[in-house]
Amino acid sequence: MVKTSQFCTFHVDEFLFGIEVEKVQEVIKHLEMTRAPLAPRIVTGLINLRGQIVTAIELRRRLELKDRSSDSSPMNVIIRTDEGPVSLLVDAIGAVIDADEESFELPPETLKGISRELIRGTYKLKNKLLLIIDIEKALDISVS
Repeated sequence: MVKTSQFCTFHVDEFLFGIEVEKVQEVIKHLEMTRAPLAPRIVTGLINLRGQIVTAIELRRRLELKDRSSDSSPMNVIIRTDEGPVSLLVDAIGAVIDADEESFELPPETLKGISRELIRGTYKLKNKLLLIIDIEKALDISVS
């Protein structure tokens, strides 16, 4: 029997990314944000999630991609951490996908820069690649 893993998927630019389902608390639409003075560039601001203050990290900036156009609003993927929830800002939400462990590969050698550190590997899906984010590294704002 082939072992599978479940991933919550989302889009950033033209890429399909995934995070293990058990690390995702919830997925919500864009929320009003308060700017965090002196925060690293990847920290877009703070959101109020039902009374809880949550740091919002712009995944485009974390991956060193171009900024989102001003006419589109990001979605929030709320991640569970030991210190509390953190929001990853993404372009669009995908689906929950079951991926066969047999189709997993380490990041390609052609992947350079910060992306190489943040991508744990890829799953070959039908007609596309699912890039798996190392969530601990992605949320580490000291490496921005």
